[in-house]
Amino acid sequence: MAELLIHSMKHFAPLVRDALAIAGARHVAEIGAEFGGMTQVLADHCRDADGTLTSIDPAPQPEFLQWLADNPFVRHLAATSLEAMPGLAGIDAWVIDGDHNHYTVLHELRLADAACARDGTPLLAFLHDVGWPCARRDFYYAPERIPPSHRRPFSHAVGVTLDNPGALHERGFRGHGNFAWALHEGGAANGVLTAIEDFIAETNSDTRELAYASIPGVFGMGVLFDLGAPWAGTMAELLVPWHENSLLAALEENRLRNYLAVIDWQDRHAAGEI
Repeated sequence: MAELLIHSMKHFAPLVRDALAIAGARHVAEIGAEFGGMTQVLADHCRDADGTLTSIDPAPQPEFLQWLADNPFVRHLAATSLEAMPGLAGIDAWVIDGDHNHYTVLHELRLADAACARDGTPLLAFLHDVGWPCARRDFYYAPERIPPSHRRPFSHAVGVTLDNPGALHERGFRGHGNFAWALHEGGAANGVLTAIEDFIAETNSDTRELAYASIPGVFGMGVLFDLGAPWAGTMAELLVPWHENSLLAALEENRLRNYLAVIDWQDRHAAGEI
């Protein structure tokens, strides 16, 4: 089914590259390489900017490792984001597309912000999967890495569908053992967008304000940045036309409903229902 579902952050490449150029970002950290689609985009930018790319992924796909062997200027850290990020310095922009759950994303943002504060760099972060289904529902590649007190009830055997805050056993959009869903959507400390909102709420103050733009396509990309950055006005001009764009939102919902309909047809066919 993967060929029917565009899901990579690489589809945001032109927008991300324009944003990196506006910020003058030379040194980029990527969290979550998977097949390396977005990694290649970021590597091209960093090479052109005479910068560096650090890619963090404890278990990338073989395609990424094969590509990496021919690109020794890209640094790969085979560790989780929360293990690797404290050791990074001089990062101008963060691309966060790893484990899509509240605990991980909130702590990734805190670590990125702490590194920026230490290095005197404005925060600039690009985050994937800020829309359905991960906006308000935790997704776990490795549930055992999440402290039990921060881990929602979950299952590898369930799938999710639009308009249903629960989960379906062996139906809907699911990982076939590769990842797990929280059993319920919504509520406190659940989902990527909730983590971003919680981070903004704990960070904004009388002396500092963060801006956030949400682009509703390919599961959604969020861009989070310091309004006090010298390039913040130009960044806002770039992102405002894309922010919560109603046409993109309608196209994304249509795409998801069509994909879910195909999954449902396949499941019913396999069950002998049609």
